[in-house]
Amino acid sequence: MAAISSRYARALVEVVLEQKIGPDLAVQQVNSLVDVIRESSELRKIWESPSVPPEQKRRLLDAIASKMNLSRTVRNFYAVLIDHQRIPIVEQIARQFEVELDAQLGFAEAQVTSARQLSEQEKRELESRVATITSKKVRARYAADPDLLGGVKVRVGSTIYDGSVRGRLQKLREELVNS
Repeated sequence: MAAISSRYARALVEVVLEQKIGPDLAVQQVNSLVDVIRESSELRKIWESPSVPPEQKRRLLDAIASKMNLSRTVRNFYAVLIDHQRIPIVEQIARQFEVELDAQLGFAEAQVTSARQLSEQEKRELESRVATITSKKVRARYAADPDLLGGVKVRVGSTIYDGSVRGRLQKLREELVNS
């Protein structure tokens, strides 16, 4: 399924960039419709049902798209997902869309975990440091974990930068054991 969701996500990224649609707007619209689908089991059943005619499914999509003021591109993308029976993996496609779009735009997704909530100034400084290290623009998501004791842990892709007190203590322990 990962290959399928990746294929759809890349196709949408190409269209969004080609048509010069604001990336943030496209992500917001894609995710808002995912939320609607997640919250409405009836809608999901209709769009997943092979017994409901495709025209009826698209009319329902048009009504929702109109109410949500979705761009024509996002509306058409969801029509393709409905027609190809991909609604069961729509959440995976939306997540992959964000990843693919960030990659095309030169962004790195950073997951930052700190012992406490960081101030806006600390966040800016941290994002600047990560941008320097990765040579990419950074989009960071923050979480607090009091178990870290202090410092921060940053994950960019599969790489973890551990500047937490707990991480430093662990490294020190390993060095003492190995010497």
